Amino acid sequence: MAEKTKEVSSRPIKKYIMRWDMFIKQLFDDFLGLEYEKLDEHHVRVKLPVKDLLINSAGVVHGGIISSMADVAMSNLIPANQEGKQQALTADLHVSFLKPASGAYLVANAKIVKQGRTLIRTECSIFNDKNELVATSKATLFRTH
Repeated sequence: MAEKTKEVSSRPIKKYIMRWDMFIKQLFDDFLGLEYEKLDEHHVRVKLPVKDLLINSAGVVHGGIISSMADVAMSNLIPANQEGKQQALTADLHVSFLKPASGAYLVANAKIVKQGRTLIRTECSIFNDKNELVATSKATLFRTH
């Protein structure tokens, strides 16, 4: 696969070589319209455009969508294999909803907290388009390879 270079906005001096095949390839993620950005080896940002389909009866983004977004962001901290298959599975996931989520998009910032041989501790913060924290999440991932 061809490599593309992308300048990361939070660190404009450094450039990271970004391989597009490093992210997990899943139809669900495509359906949601998720956009991925690898900030460095321990940080991933995922953006979700909010569509009417994702809004619950209370008029805000459904909690299951926010949970899925956090799970996808944290799972993508471990690069996919060359076929786009994930190399870690979620063993434990906790999500705390802090504020109703609304706006044009949501952004999930995920990071690795600690890595062992098989278990990886991760955290994620989800923000709305006004940069307000709407949810936090923690997960333990199980490395499959």
